[in-house]
Amino acid sequence: MNQYRNIDLAIMLAMLVTAEVVINIAARVWFPLEAYVLSPMTAIVCIVMMRWGPYAAVHAVGGGLALCIVSGAEIGQYAVYCIGNCFALTALLLFKKWDKKTVRTKIPLTILFAVTAFCGVQIGRWLVGLVLGGSISDIVRLVTTDSLSLIFAVLTVLIARRIDGLFEDQVAYLLRTQAERMKEQTEDYGDTEYGDEP
Repeated sequence: MNQYRNIDLAIMLAMLVTAEVVINIAARVWFPLEAYVLSPMTAIVCIVMMRWGPYAAVHAVGGGLALCIVSGAEIGQYAVYCIGNCFALTALLLFKKWDKKTVRTKIPLTILFAVTAFCGVQIGRWLVGLVLGGSISDIVRLVTTDSLSLIFAVLTVLIARRIDGLFEDQVAYLLRTQAERMKEQTEDYGDTEYGDEP
């Protein structure tokens, strides 16, 4: 299980870093004057939180690092994005009230999960920014400029929930698929042993 988890987390991190770099470079080349930004970080962190829980902190930090490196950020911005992104994990609090399956299968809760993660990111970045000398009004700028990321996150998790095993707790997923395989094998064995003779 540990090996499977580590490989899965590494793949998700590689996807996030690659997407963050490509989107950032494309935005600078084709939309250099655009005020809005698009980041896949919240969407992927939501998927990882559903799959592996708090391990998504690695991806929150990784997404922040990738964004800062490719955009040539200053030192203070590294703290804002790397630490602030980790506040996305406040969405895990929803699992205190509803189990993962309920959050995954109920569309309103799925949307609430993504929105909570997004709001956590914005508040986290804002709080870190305040500590570093930012303004109280910065929260408006953060939410406004990153609003496309919210739309992207909501759409991504809504699509992901329809793909078998993608937006699902992986321990539960592995147990479910193992039980399904065992049931199929039992049924096949029964058909072979007690089936009608030709």
